[in-house]
Amino acid sequence: MSIKQKARPAGWSRHPASLPDFRNLGVVLRILLLVNALALAALLVRNSALAALPAEGMEMAVRVEFPLILGVAALFLLQPLLRRLPYVAGVAVVLGVVLTVAAASQVLLAPVEVDEAPRALIWSLTVALAVLAYFHQRNAAQAPALAEARLLALTARIRPHFLFNSLNGVLGVLRRDPRRAEEGLEELADLFRALMQDNRELVPLADEIVLCERYLSLERLRLGERLQVSWQRDGAADAALVPPLLLQPLVENAVYHGIEPAAVPGTVSITIARRGPEVLIGIANPRLDAASHHTGNRMALDNIRERLMLFYDLEATLDTEQDADAFRVRIRLPFRSER
Repeated sequence: MSIKQKARPAGWSRHPASLPDFRNLGVVLRILLLVNALALAALLVRNSALAALPAEGMEMAVRVEFPLILGVAALFLLQPLLRRLPYVAGVAVVLGVVLTVAAASQVLLAPVEVDEAPRALIWSLTVALAVLAYFHQRNAAQAPALAEARLLALTARIRPHFLFNSLNGVLGVLRRDPRRAEEGLEELADLFRALMQDNRELVPLADEIVLCERYLSLERLRLGERLQVSWQRDGAADAALVPPLLLQPLVENAVYHGIEPAAVPGTVSITIARRGPEVLIGIANPRLDAASHHTGNRMALDNIRERLMLFYDLEATLDTEQDADAFRVRIRLPFRSER
């Protein structure tokens, strides 16, 4: 699925059709498996003698694998163009690529009989249509799941205790520092505006960082010196497009489970780096005793992991690690930008 396409469906009243993202690892693997499964099914249907099956299988592999890999590579290169095209035009381009690759492969691999060429082209066209139909149906089936994941992500963030604690923090500094209290109310308004917005599109990572900074500024009103924050931020990752409300919930969990219950100061460490085609995000907080580590943390992590899967398929991961002193969350996702 393309990033724009995946960010839109969300189970709204109408599901927009769009092409899969041919640069997504999960999409490529599914194409390879689906085409080979269809070729194997066709081989079994037309095979009349079990003894001839291995030889026919080898011939099929020669005729199928080379154009399949070549076609996937061509679509990989054309993905930026396909993402900008309307759905119908994109389908036409994909089918044109498939037919061109199939015809060229037939000529290159072996002399083709006159009656064999049309059959090979028709088979390639049929398989291409079946693959596109599969991804379209998969996208439609995932739309309600994405909508539910977004709704859960939204409602899970609006914790009543956070609102009350933030207001109490503002009231606590109102008399001695009215200007800071006014800034706190502005930060609270900005934060809730971000939480309540539609959130259909992916957003720049820089916007998520700003949201986290506002959240942490609010928490400092009530936690004071108990909350220490260490940022290691790579500016090269700022333009990466990420699901909305990706960082703030993780940082809130780090504060809620690692700082708030403790009687001594603690540090939340946030690391953001770009490594070639990937963006790496790490968040660490002090680990307290198991009784204070609420199950809500696991629920939030599972929800974000599901959202990453829906947006990026197999290209993104979320892992956790804990030792005697710290709880760490690590996210790896592909670098995608608007440019």
